[in-house]
Amino acid sequence: MDGQFVFKMAVVKFPEVIKEALDSVGLSQSDINMFIPHQANLRISSFVQHKLGLGDHQVWNNIQRIGNTTAASVPIALCEAVEAGAVKPGDLVCLAAFGSGFTWASALIRW
Repeated sequence: MDGQFVFKMAVVKFPEVIKEALDSVGLSQSDINMFIPHQANLRISSFVQHKLGLGDHQVWNNIQRIGNTTAASVPIALCEAVEAGAVKPGDLVCLAAFGSGFTWASALIRW
C-alpha cells in the first residue's frame, strides 16, 4: 500500500463527499455540530477537520485509545460521543469514511 497516495486521496475525498451530502440538503460546513470520521489515521482526521473549519470539540476521535477497528470505527465513535454527551438532540452529526478499495461515503444525521 502506498501510504502517501492513500493519505492524499483521503484528504481530498473526505471533504468532497461531505460537501456533496451537505449540498444535497441545503446545509453548509458551518452547520455541522459533530464530525465522526472513520478512525483509520489521526493525521487524516485532523487534516479534514481543519479543511472543514471545525474546532476540536466538533470532531470525535478515539483512534488514540482503541486503534483502527475498521468498519466498526464510525459506530463505535458515534456511541462514545453520544454517551459522553458530545452529541445533543438537534445536532447535525456528519459521519464519513474512506476505506480499502478506495471507497468513501458520508451521512448526515439530525440527532
